[in-house]
Amino acid sequence: MRNQPAAPSSKPARGRAKAVEAEVQAPVKPATKAAAKAAAKPTKAAKAAAVVEVVEAPVAKKTAQTTNAASEHLVTVLRDTIVSLVRRDGPDLSARQLGVFLTCYLQDGAHTVRGLAADLNVSKPAITRALDRLGELDLARRKVDPMDRRSVLVQRTLKGTAFLRDLRSIMVEAAAPKKTAKAA
Repeated sequence: MRNQPAAPSSKPARGRAKAVEAEVQAPVKPATKAAAKAAAKPTKAAKAAAVVEVVEAPVAKKTAQTTNAASEHLVTVLRDTIVSLVRRDGPDLSARQLGVFLTCYLQDGAHTVRGLAADLNVSKPAITRALDRLGELDLARRKVDPMDRRSVLVQRTLKGTAFLRDLRSIMVEAAAPKKTAKAA
């Protein structure tokens, strides 16, 4: 076995790194007094930026609080709506089935399995399974496209329209301010 040279110590490298780091962090001294005075004096742009920051900071904070309050309200409405749907005797739809249903009923135009899969960014078999369930509940119906027999169109039904009307009323009720009981 040949003698291999010992690995160089990392101590000198660390010492050089610290020296370089100290040079980088050291403040740069202006060459003249005039340059030092100019560097210490804030520019008009810096003053304007500071004023804008002072003015916009409370506005941004208030906007963030408003956005958070609005999103909290929407999440509460969604929760209350879903709880109401689960508690009632009507159809119990999964999130995907509800997404397919709402897309069919709220977006105008003809809907195909391929188009729904693209809109919702899910596979065609997933859309087919959701439509199978919606068809069992008579909330949607499939029909062969007369213009292209390879394509299947999704149609609305009267029962689906009634379900959407009920869903809207549940959501309005969930979004309404809650009445608090007065303390006696």
